[in-house]
Amino acid sequence: MGSIRTRADTGLLFLDFRFQGIRCREQTALKDTATNRKRVQKVLDRIEAEIQAGTFEYSRFFPNSKNGQRLATLASASPYQAPAHGEDNASTSSYMDVGGVPGTPLLRGFAQTWYQEKEVEWRRSHKKIVKYDIDNQLLPKFGDKEVGRITKADVLAYRAELAKVNARGKVSKLSNRRINKLVNLLRQIVNEAADRFNFRTPFENIKQLKVKRTDVAPFTLDEVRQILATVRSDFRDYYTLRFFTGMRTGEIDGLKWKYVDFDRRLILIRETIVLMEEEYTKNDSSQRDIQMSQVVHDALKSQEKVTRGKSEYVFCTRIGTPFDHKNVTTRIWYPLLRHLDLEKRRPYQCRHTAATLWLAAGENPEWIARQMGHTTTEMLFRVYSRFVPNLTRQDGSAFERLLMQTGAANAVPPSSSTQNKGV
Repeated sequence: MGSIRTRADTGLLFLDFRFQGIRCREQTALKDTATNRKRVQKVLDRIEAEIQAGTFEYSRFFPNSKNGQRLATLASASPYQAPAHGEDNASTSSYMDVGGVPGTPLLRGFAQTWYQEKEVEWRRSHKKIVKYDIDNQLLPKFGDKEVGRITKADVLAYRAELAKVNARGKVSKLSNRRINKLVNLLRQIVNEAADRFNFRTPFENIKQLKVKRTDVAPFTLDEVRQILATVRSDFRDYYTLRFFTGMRTGEIDGLKWKYVDFDRRLILIRETIVLMEEEYTKNDSSQRDIQMSQVVHDALKSQEKVTRGKSEYVFCTRIGTPFDHKNVTTRIWYPLLRHLDLEKRRPYQCRHTAATLWLAAGENPEWIARQMGHTTTEMLFRVYSRFVPNLTRQDGSAFERLLMQTGAANAVPPSSSTQNKGV
């Protein structure tokens, strides 16, 4: 039976236990207090439980201990070689801190503290995502490891391990974006612990994996017409709004009749649906008023006859609940694209389509940015400009056409080379 004792010269606690017939002493960097004794006792209990179960790995608890090296040497001897006379007291490690850094908690406990402190900042849907990733991704790997003992090598090994894992429900591997997301979650937790417990974060100089840029793939106006002419009649109004308002999936699925203003011809974006729960919009700039074009006005008037009075939602199921976008995408959207022999694209491309059609029509970029919920026009020109013929011409013809239309071309004097001809 192991015990917790105190060094007379330093007043620091150390563990005293037997493993493989050898008496092992491992010093901590913790003062002899009631709290520290409880902390060290928990570690000793885990050690003795693993020794009893035959799963104890010395180097996992005491990576810098000389005892671990000595025991590994003895374990490789055949047959088992008992310690010689006088070797009962194995040399103690020069430093053991129950986690590499004095007083650092297990990641399992600190992650819970961090989550509870941070959740007030997050939307409900984000809370669920973070909680899921902590419970199912981080804790199985690092939960029983003290935050101060997580090394850069541990992080890099974990990242490499993730790169070999298949994505959930798919045969492909996890994307770099997903790997970065999990590693960044661990980074936030450990960095906060490093700040509180005054140790050096292992994440220094660990860079993000490169994420392949995903090009937008908007539909042409002819493809939009083809889709709307073919889609099921009970979804035609839904996709009309998707193509001609630039609304996000959660915004259109969460649209309520109280936010449809026919008098001012406005759609008020005030809420969204995420994971089947009502939420605040993606950000403050997403709170906006979208102007109804005539085709959108007509679609909403048509939908009003179907769902107004039946549900608070503009688009809903037979029982009045909002659409489950995954179900709609799987049962309606993808089969429709296959039927029309169109490239498979996510429904979010409808939003991109609205932006490119507005730009191609010559609408004011600032107006388009407001309709889309963007704070500036930067994204419009960075993401969508190459899809707009008038914006991608580089031959100067647009300027020449302007001069011709205004008659300014006749006001430009001929060049000197022309004047000199015939001289």
